[in-house]
Order: sequence, then C-alpha cells, then structure tokens
Amino acid sequence: MKKLIVLLALLVAGTGATLMAQEKKTEAQKQQEKAAKKALEQKEEMAAYQLALKALQAKQFVLEADQVVFRDGSMAYVTSNVNFVLMNNDKSTVQVAFNTAHPGPNGIGGVTVDGTQSGMTTEVDKKGNVTCRFNVQGIGISAQIFITMYADDNQASVTISPNFNNLTLTLNGRIVPLEESNVFKGRSW
Repeated sequence: MKKLIVLLALLVAGTGATLMAQEKKTEAQKQQEKAAKKALEQKEEMAAYQLALKALQAKQFVLEADQVVFRDGSMAYVTSNVNFVLMNNDKSTVQVAFNTAHPGPNGIGGVTVDGTQSGMTTEVDKKGNVTCRFNVQGIGISAQIFITMYADDNQASVTISPNFNNLTLTLNGRIVPLEESNVFKGRSW
C-alpha cells in the first residue's frame, strides 16, 4: 500500500513538472508568435505607406475617411466608402455623407462637390510624415485642402478649409491609390 502511495506521489510530481515545462514553453511560443505578428503588421503598414506616398505624388489617390471632426471638436464615425477626398490628376472631389434619413443634395445623406485642383505641394519631413496642400475650385467648392499622412502607415488626416466661410471640416482615415479605392460617389453640384 505504501509503495502504491509513493508511486502515485511520484507520478503526480512528474506530471506537474512536465505540465510546468510545457506551460513555460507555451508562454515562450506566445511571445515569439506575438513578436512575429507585430513585425508582419509593421511590414504591411510600411508597404501601405509607400503605396500611399506614390499615389499622392502621382495625384491618383483617395483619402477614405472613417471619422469626421467638426469645427467645434465634436466627432462622428462615418462610412469610409461615402466620405472621402479624391484626386484624379487635376480633378478633385470632396464628399461627406452622414447616416441620416435626409438624402441631402447628393442623394446619400450629404454633399458632393467637384472641382479642379491647383497649386499642389507635397513635403516629407525627416521622420517620414507627409504634408500635402492644394486648392480646389469648382461650382460648389472653393477651398484649401491640407493632408497630413503619418510616418510608416497610410493613416492620414485632411482638413478642408473653405475660402468664403469658416466651416472647416477634418476627415480622418487612410490614403489608398485611386485604382484600389471602392468609394461610392453621390450626385455632385
């Protein structure tokens, strides 16, 4: 009987030590997998940044916004495929559409304005942050556009500053090449 108890105690102690070794190994594997995942994310973000920078410089981009910041600082989360700033060479479109029952002038709950861009400048600082400025002039818009894209990612912010009033609007989202964008353009004026 004593031999059986001693044998069971040794078996339990051995199993516990094995489980602890496996748990430590699992923890080390978790850390390794986490580091590999983070490295992959950074690589993908850098690739998105490079594509966005090329698109900005080629004047073939869309900033797809998922957040709107109003003049008073209040924010609203919006759908990125209907809230955007688009540039196709010298043509530019600014569209905002909110999830409301009222269709708005563009038919999708907001405003869509087309214009011709001019005076575009793009600068990259030492850290890799990109600043892009241009003017948009059209029937329904006369504004200055300021885009800031942050280093190592295609995350960006665009401020739309109208020339004839102080109804400044800021959109936050991601810059994507025009051919990769899936925006839906409403009726423009």
